[in-house]
Amino acid sequence: MLKIYPNDLDEILALAEDAEGPPPEPQGGIPPQWLPGWVRWPVRVILLPFILLDLAAQKIARLLITPPFKKEGKCLKRGNCCHYILVPEAKGFLGRLFYFWNTQFLGFYQRMPEVHQSDRKRVYVMGCRYLRKNGECGHYYLRPAVCRKWPVIEYFGYPRIIKGCGFKAVPRK
Repeated sequence: MLKIYPNDLDEILALAEDAEGPPPEPQGGIPPQWLPGWVRWPVRVILLPFILLDLAAQKIARLLITPPFKKEGKCLKRGNCCHYILVPEAKGFLGRLFYFWNTQFLGFYQRMPEVHQSDRKRVYVMGCRYLRKNGECGHYYLRPAVCRKWPVIEYFGYPRIIKGCGFKAVPRK
């Protein structure tokens, strides 16, 4: 079997930072979504107001309790962050439901068969099937919350931002 990606997550993210174009598709191509669109899209449209309310509440919380870093810059539409989305692995029935939601409703696909370690958590490295060749989102208005919040500036630790994406984390004064 041909090994396209390294096993170390830091090496994978370094590949994303240095990439001039999209990475190769997973072996066997991007797996199709078996849940029909007439089921996926109404569910996403119905849930969109709740996602927007959650994001607004998070913005209010950030005004009350400011993180040590602030985000500056804008997206350069390279698409590299969309090829390497880290989704936490969850166990049991809820974990399978979470995986199903990410793959069938949100349109992510597992880029690599292995589960990787990131900040003491096990994560899947996923890609987005809706990314266009020019680096733009094909479903911008219904994009998932993880895409709306990117890059995430956490309250603890140093932010991980893919170099060359257009954003940077600047310490607050």
